[in-house]
Amino acid sequence: MADITQAFTTIISPTRAELKVRGSRFIGTAVPVRTREEAAEELTRLKKEFWDATHNCYAYRLAPDGLQYRFSDDGEPSGSAGKPILFVLQQRNLVNTLVVVTRYFGGTKLGVGGLVRAYTEGAQLALDLAQTLVEYPTSTIRVFTPYEDMKAVRPIVERYALRFEEEFRDVVSYMVVLRLDHVDEFSAILTDISQGRAGMVRLDPVEAP
Repeated sequence: MADITQAFTTIISPTRAELKVRGSRFIGTAVPVRTREEAAEELTRLKKEFWDATHNCYAYRLAPDGLQYRFSDDGEPSGSAGKPILFVLQQRNLVNTLVVVTRYFGGTKLGVGGLVRAYTEGAQLALDLAQTLVEYPTSTIRVFTPYEDMKAVRPIVERYALRFEEEFRDVVSYMVVLRLDHVDEFSAILTDISQGRAGMVRLDPVEAP
């Protein structure tokens, strides 16, 4: 089973590059995405942008391990477009990334080998322009602590939280976003410093073993 706490690499913002091969235009577009739904939305948007193109071939991989993926040849010969784009993402170990390579046919057939090279290069050129970022899976936690423990608990929240919100009611409540691989350590320290008076609840679903 994949380690869902592992770091992963993605791109920061959309990029685009273009090449011409024997009259055909190939336009590579790389877009950061986080879910299948977001990938589908971006794909729909790009197909509308390039509504008059001959083909809009694509591939995407999702975090944490890239085992969620999809690709399409969009009418090109089987294996000549989508898989080469996916292979570029795999080579670069990128996830949460969608790459669409759009083709405007120039009148000369390229053959399967020529298409593989063109779609590969289209994906590579777009990703060459992309800045990458290492991210970690996160978990959202609600922390409750009595007021008398706030001076001890708040510094721990500040140290571990990627971001947090604080609320004062009958107890002090924190909405905390943590790196997933820090949750157990945070929980142990929270229990220790408050002698068990502070508590926490995971707000996101926990993956079954």
